[in-house]
Amino acid sequence: MRKWLGAFLLGTSISLVGCGVQDTEHAVSSSVESSYTIEDFAGREIGFVEEPTKIAALSNGDVDIIYSLGEKVVGRPNADTWIKEAEGEQQIGSTHEVNLERIALLKPDVILANRTLNEKDVPSLESLGAEVILTEANSIEDIMNQISLYGSMLDKEEEAKSVRSDLETTLKEVEQPSTAVRVLLVYGAPGTYMAALPNSLSGDILTYAGGENIAADYQALESFPQYAQINTERIIEANPDFVMLMTHGNPEEVRDGFIKEMQQNAAWNSIEAVKNGRIEVLPADLFGTNPGTRVVEAVSFLSEKLKVK
Repeated sequence: MRKWLGAFLLGTSISLVGCGVQDTEHAVSSSVESSYTIEDFAGREIGFVEEPTKIAALSNGDVDIIYSLGEKVVGRPNADTWIKEAEGEQQIGSTHEVNLERIALLKPDVILANRTLNEKDVPSLESLGAEVILTEANSIEDIMNQISLYGSMLDKEEEAKSVRSDLETTLKEVEQPSTAVRVLLVYGAPGTYMAALPNSLSGDILTYAGGENIAADYQALESFPQYAQINTERIIEANPDFVMLMTHGNPEEVRDGFIKEMQQNAAWNSIEAVKNGRIEVLPADLFGTNPGTRVVEAVSFLSEKLKVK
């Protein structure tokens, strides 16, 4: 549609040359008034002639937000989705592995992708004739900004304001534990574990839930600045009340693998989380990925867990 309109306006401008400068200026002015731009999280300005109707999303969080605004997608990630209305839509890979062939067949107007993981994929995705919007969700504020951005893209600003308002109200109603609860948030898979920092989405969720992140002052990894290496000595010194695990993979396998690693150092047995059996795997749909508008469920879930202490 965008290319067609450009060709139409060019032809119109040429045909109006003989009719005077005023008519030509009017045609150009009309083309500007009928288009709009938005700025994504990477600072890229993306122009639209009209609101996109064929949307492909590489993460379930983006799919969730689009449906919360009353729209739908034509392509979704391969992972299981909690959005029932989207279950039958074409699977197009993930932020980690984009399926260009399937996306090409869908001919989407716009593709929603991850700033960190998919910036390298932008040229390939744009070559399919689609616009690409890069965002990320490293905090609850990021998710709120995603809602606003997609609302602007879809001419759903009022709906976006309503969704944000509902989420903000729910967050204010979350009851935090009455005493400080020390938590180690661990993200990974068997053999590879990282501590989630406060500037990660899970770290921000923990803050809203009223927990104390014992890795708050750990040095961030250069390649993954929202995470840090596991430091056994410092963890034992901090003595967390809970160890909470997050993963994309098999939750029981991850838990068993982490416990096996802990057993290699008897000092782990001295921390409160181990002595009280508080090593838990958090739900993958709420903590292993961007949960979209369900982020308030993640905060409530974690808040309830922390009250057990």
